Amino acid sequence: MTALGFLHPGHSAEDDYQRIEQLLGTDIRLDLEKGSADRLTAGVEALRLSGAEAVVWASTSSSFGYGWQGAHDQVRTLALAAGLPASSTSFAFVHAVRELGVRKVAIGATYPADVAERFAEFLRAAGIEVTGVHAAGVATRAEVGEWGPQDVTSLAEKASATTAEALLLPDTALHTASHITTLEKHLTKPVLTANQVSVWEALRLTTRKVNAPSLGTLFTRESVVQATSSPSGV
Repeated sequence: MTALGFLHPGHSAEDDYQRIEQLLGTDIRLDLEKGSADRLTAGVEALRLSGAEAVVWASTSSSFGYGWQGAHDQVRTLALAAGLPASSTSFAFVHAVRELGVRKVAIGATYPADVAERFAEFLRAAGIEVTGVHAAGVATRAEVGEWGPQDVTSLAEKASATTAEALLLPDTALHTASHITTLEKHLTKPVLTANQVSVWEALRLTTRKVNAPSLGTLFTRESVVQATSSPSGV
C-alpha cells in the first residue's frame, strides 16, 4: 500500500480524489486533510499518522500566488513540518509539463484574468512557453465546484490554442477526473488538470510509477505498475 497525503483548501471537488483513487485501481490510498495557505502545517500530523509517504499542498492559486521563490519557500516549510517529501499543485504542473516533454502550453483558468496571468508568469519562470491564457473570471471556488462536463469542455475549447502542445486547467475546485480522456480526444492533445497532476506529483515524490490511461496521457508514461480501469521534491 502506498499512502499519499494532500492538504486541500476544501469547499469543492474533493471527490475528484475519490474518483482518481478508483481509477488508479491499485494499492494506492489518497488521504485528504482540509487546510488553508496560512495554516499549511495544521493537517500534517493527521496525514503523517495515516502513513502518508509524501504530502502535496493541493491548491494552485495559493501556491503560485506567492511567486516562484515564495512557492519554493512554502514547500520547504511544508516538508520540514511533515518530515516527508512535499510539493504543491503549482510545481506539479511544472513537473508534469516536463514529463510530457512539451514546451508550449495554453491555460484555461476559471480565475479572474489577473490571477490567471500570475499562473502564466509562474510557468514562464520555469522556462515553459505559454501560448495563450483564457480566464473565465469566476470569483469563488463554490461556483466552480458546480460546473458540469459541458462547462469544463467549453472552458477547454476556448483556451486550447492551436500552437499549444498541451492544455492546463489549473483550478483544484474544478471537477475533471472523469473527463480527462474525453477532453484529450476532443482537443487532440494532452490535458493536465489540477487534481490529476497533484496526485501524479505525490506519486513522483514516492518514486511510485503507475500506468492509468483513464487519467490521461500523463499517466501513460510508465508501465511499472499497471492500473485497472475499474471503479489516481521540488
